[in-house]
Amino acid sequence: MQTYTAVVERCPDTGLYVGYVPGFQGAHSQGETLEELNRNLKEVIAMLLEEGTPALVGEYVGTQTVVLT
Repeated sequence: MQTYTAVVERCPDTGLYVGYVPGFQGAHSQGETLEELNRNLKEVIAMLLEEGTPALVGEYVGTQTVVLT
């Protein structure tokens, strides 16, 4: 079992959920629901892995809040 962390945003223009895996080139998709997005990301990642294990160019660490005063 392989686990990847996806960053998810909602597009203000389309209302679609958009997700990508940081550092994993080509691992991005969209969906009308979070469930659809997850299915789509699984499909894209599986297709990319069929071409071999990619060299990840980064590692997801987390988020950080920046406060301007």
